[in-house]
Amino acid sequence: MNKEITSTQNTLVKQLVQLKDKSRERKKSGLFLIEGQREISLALKGGYKLETILFYPDLISEEEIDYLIGNEIKLIEISKEVYQKLAYRDTTEGVLAVAKTKNQDINDLVFTNNTPLILVAEAPEKPGNIGAILRTADAANVDAVIIANPKTDLYNPNIVRSSVGCVFTNQVATGTTSEIITFLKSKNINLYCAALQASLEYTTQDYTKSSAIVVGTEATGLSDEWIENSTQNIIIPMQGEIDSMNVSVAAGILIFEAIRQRQS
Repeated sequence: MNKEITSTQNTLVKQLVQLKDKSRERKKSGLFLIEGQREISLALKGGYKLETILFYPDLISEEEIDYLIGNEIKLIEISKEVYQKLAYRDTTEGVLAVAKTKNQDINDLVFTNNTPLILVAEAPEKPGNIGAILRTADAANVDAVIIANPKTDLYNPNIVRSSVGCVFTNQVATGTTSEIITFLKSKNINLYCAALQASLEYTTQDYTKSSAIVVGTEATGLSDEWIENSTQNIIIPMQGEIDSMNVSVAAGILIFEAIRQRQS
């Protein structure tokens, strides 16, 4: 018989609300919430360990959950009120999972490709942009995504949601700009930094060798440390009145040029 929770005042529910809302709690406990069938499925595919599944039986059956997770994980049936308290979205499939976070140490990155293609984003602030960057990285099947000087943890529900689970499908690491530059140089990876100064058009460069495409924020661009260590600064020529575009869009254009070169 599964455990059942019907009260939003339940101790576990209060703990899970903290996990949902507070980065500090996620870091302290090493746990986070995943919402939705697709996201849970991708987390399992990405090697994440699930501790507990919570489900609202009016929206999803126990049989569907068994099919989704395919192994023995603790199930807790929850009421509509509890589900609404924990769910981040209005329209999901009635299932949430408590999962263990992964270590994002840059030194744990493993490249199976001799000429890896890496996407680096420095200090992205908006979870929606980070999610979009992770979706782009998954679509391009890059070897790793590295977030320099992160402003939020990767298990922020907005990142999980906006990445549609691609936070689980990419190999992701975080670190300071200095740590990342040292790591990439130690692996003989060329740094192509999206910047306005001393730049060449992005289509003029050869990304078929080991390459990191590095993008900064729209507001401030990349820090001087990247510019000083860049193999070559690159630029996307603008045809209109403004001189920058959304960081996730820019990342997509640059990464898919690298993919085009590698496939031709």
